[in-house]
Amino acid sequence: MAGLLLSLTFTGCEQPKETLSIIPVPLNTEIVGGAFAVNEQTQLWIDAPEADKKILQEYLAASPLKLSVATERPTDNFILLNQTEGVGDIKSQEGYVLTATKNGVEIQATSGAGLFYGVQTLLQMTKEANKVALGTITDEPRFEYRGMMLDVSRHFFGLDFVKKQIDAMAYYKLNRLHIHLTDAAGWRIEIKKYPRLTNFAAWRTGKNWKEWWNGDKKYVEEGSEGAVGGYFTQDQCREIVEYAKKHYITVIPEIEMPSHSEEVLTAYPELSCTHVPYKQADFCVGNEKTFEFLENVLLEVMEIFPSEYIHVGGDEASKKSWETCPLCQARMKKEGMKEIDELQSYLIHRVEKFLNEHGRNLLGWDEILEGGLAPNATVMSWRGVEGGLKAIEGGHRAIMSPGGFCYFDSYQDAPHTQPEAIGGYLPLKKVYSYDPIPETFTPEQAKLMYGVQANLWAEYIPTPEHLEYMIYPRILALAEVAWSAVPNKDYDDFHARALKAVDELRAKGYNTFDLKNEVGNRPGADKPIEHLGIGKKVVYVDSTQYYKGYAAGGDDALVNGILGGWSYTDQLWQGFLNGVDVTIDLEKETPIKSVNADFMQICGPGVFMPKQVIVSISNDGKEFTELAKVDHQVVKDDAVTFKTFGWSGEANARYVRYQASHDEQFGGFLFVDEIVIK
Repeated sequence: MAGLLLSLTFTGCEQPKETLSIIPVPLNTEIVGGAFAVNEQTQLWIDAPEADKKILQEYLAASPLKLSVATERPTDNFILLNQTEGVGDIKSQEGYVLTATKNGVEIQATSGAGLFYGVQTLLQMTKEANKVALGTITDEPRFEYRGMMLDVSRHFFGLDFVKKQIDAMAYYKLNRLHIHLTDAAGWRIEIKKYPRLTNFAAWRTGKNWKEWWNGDKKYVEEGSEGAVGGYFTQDQCREIVEYAKKHYITVIPEIEMPSHSEEVLTAYPELSCTHVPYKQADFCVGNEKTFEFLENVLLEVMEIFPSEYIHVGGDEASKKSWETCPLCQARMKKEGMKEIDELQSYLIHRVEKFLNEHGRNLLGWDEILEGGLAPNATVMSWRGVEGGLKAIEGGHRAIMSPGGFCYFDSYQDAPHTQPEAIGGYLPLKKVYSYDPIPETFTPEQAKLMYGVQANLWAEYIPTPEHLEYMIYPRILALAEVAWSAVPNKDYDDFHARALKAVDELRAKGYNTFDLKNEVGNRPGADKPIEHLGIGKKVVYVDSTQYYKGYAAGGDDALVNGILGGWSYTDQLWQGFLNGVDVTIDLEKETPIKSVNADFMQICGPGVFMPKQVIVSISNDGKEFTELAKVDHQVVKDDAVTFKTFGWSGEANARYVRYQASHDEQFGGFLFVDEIVIK
């Protein structure tokens, strides 16, 4: 157990047991029994530099404790915040020691941030009865970087909403807010040198991203009838930065390059390879005007955001136009490049040098590794963990945000019970299970693991209420992954604390997922099933071999007794791009009564039901008799659906052949979880 849900025994007559519920779970908690009660006479004293003192006083004055500030250091009934040069064995500046006695509470730390996080623990301890359990909490974070990314491009979420999320982030000791400010769907930050970015590229047709994306993908002038969008003025951005600073959170802006830039290249088409609006997503790397534009934008961004890092995106560049662009080809020749990927590396290196010259560092998605990583860059790994691990092996810092654990745009429960999402299945328990540091890492490599981040892409999330629903309570699990020591983590313990936290968040006006009534994973995915094909040899026809990226364990995946969950991303579904044609050898002639397999359909990422399924049997493995041919009309929709295809009856067979074919109209993937023979 994490050791946090400790019973607290109060003096006097027998008291009911209470629990200490803090998220994230502290490093060490020693409770001695009894409690200090905070009341109207409790006074606050802060011994810290003036800037931190002002922040902490204002924060506590606005908190539920509403403490009055003492005129001199109190000796009884006090809350004391004390910034010192050293605190025991605490190594992190964000660490703290909270000591509660019958006379009051003292929080010690070496920085204002450490005192602030001690205050969050104090607030969580007093949230129910204004009582602090007597004892000592010694605490510090596992990782320096503990982040959340908000996508305000696909749907724009304004100033007050961002501030509200900063409040919750700080309460759970997160310290980095990464804002995805630019993408095809809209440019969201005022750039004075390029006004068309906000009076045109920030506005679009369609009531939401999905309607726009599936429609004409047009931008419109600000103020046009039906225009949808918005942006932050530079003053609003400064307000966000200042508000975050008062919560010890750093705001990291993201300006996408070289791709995801359709809105820029339509507003300023001369920066694309073709100079034609609505044609391309990638900046022209061979054009000097591209670098003039990017540097001018970054100058204004850096003037607003004082963060160490500026995020430059760097993901999903198609690079197709670079192959035929005279300027890009000339750049390659001049720089002695042999591969197209080197153009992306050239851009990243050049932008990094510019940022370094202005005292900043570059942060980008793991594609910035392609063609060679810039010298001082930090990689944010989203396509699994490989990019981050590769960066660390090369001596670079990495921040882990792999889609399988950190993409909060995925469904968090059974899809049919949830609002529409982009796909995937990421329940609270899976977020909590993530450990960014592999066991194979050396201590030196572990030091380069800068931290973790949750990403919330908003293509399918049009409202503030929906966005909060996708954040909470999963961000609490991520907060504990980022802060707490691995030996202190225990999911059952965390789940009990998260249930309380959900009630508290709702009382504060946040729209949360209903954790209490969670459905859970797809039936059959939680424990193995039994059937005649378990462990038997499976032969795949070469032309329909499974896709290596979705092998689900390899050649025995279809007969391992494990059914897939709500998404193919769980690596329990085997994926096929050219149809399914497999034969299972039961080793001897066997009576069979059914042969069935489940398929899923999620049209967004190109996953479809089969058009036809054929089940055949044989005793010699050469001549097969068809038992069933099932035709199915594939219909494109927005749902996540599952369907069983197969045969039932009575037969004797040694070999069972299962075939499934695509609907050529849609193509895409077929995903099968298990061929169940009974």
